[in-house]
Amino acid sequence: MKHNWIRQNVLPVLAAMIWGSAFLAQSVGAEHMGPFTFNTARSVIAFFFLLTLCTVRRRFRGSAVRSWRELFTAGGCCGAALAAATWLQQTGMATTEPGKAGFITALYIVIVPLIGKFFLRREAPSTIWISVALAAVGLYLLSVTEGLRMEPGDVYMVLCALTFSAQILLIDRFSRRVDGIALSCVQFFVMTALSALGALVTAEPVSGEALRLCLWAILYAGIFSSGVAYTLQILAQKDSNPMVVSLLLSLEAVFAALSGALFRHERMTGRELLGCALMFAAVVMAQIPRNGAARS
Repeated sequence: MKHNWIRQNVLPVLAAMIWGSAFLAQSVGAEHMGPFTFNTARSVIAFFFLLTLCTVRRRFRGSAVRSWRELFTAGGCCGAALAAATWLQQTGMATTEPGKAGFITALYIVIVPLIGKFFLRREAPSTIWISVALAAVGLYLLSVTEGLRMEPGDVYMVLCALTFSAQILLIDRFSRRVDGIALSCVQFFVMTALSALGALVTAEPVSGEALRLCLWAILYAGIFSSGVAYTLQILAQKDSNPMVVSLLLSLEAVFAALSGALFRHERMTGRELLGCALMFAAVVMAQIPRNGAARS
């Protein structure tokens, strides 16, 4: 039971921490490269990183794949959703303020429970809904400082939030039936193929100078943000409530702000600190129903 609690709670927080710190890398990529090109580069690195991990594990522990057909089906669905979500995010970041982009993207904390209730017929305790409301207010205070003006990129970010919600729910569906690391590996193979196809169809320009300037960003986004963090997400969602996991993952906005304060010497305002406090309160409250269920 304790092992499951650590997996379901600590792993998504670690993923959120990595995603939050990776915001700078994505900004550099959006500045010098097209979205399809940057996503192709980061996902191919993630794929080979995870393929190496699967190969080493198979050598010492044997194959963890029970059904290749089910694995490829799961990886195809999750990879397609992730490719679409990351393309929408990279495209929207070109014209949307970073704070507002983070706020709109993290609205999956509201979309996931709404989809669960109205389309998947999943009921949730009242504390979960209160947590979602607290987190949404906290995100707004933390991320949106320039007002809710609609920009062209905002449409991409709204679609990104919807697509990330679909990816979270797809992971919830498949993570119980296939190996998590293998699923992540296939997911990034599919994302690499779709992103590369998009780059070819749209004829995105790429140069050696752009690759040189973005090399550290590609490596960080590929190994840590993609290869490590998305795999932690899959492992965390196994036998977990996707509504609670989405709340924990939304802490990426908090860690993005903290990373800016630590590494770029950005000062956090009282409004931003209140937003962080509300989000942490939401995460703590979200644990109440599960702890109660565990004691019963």
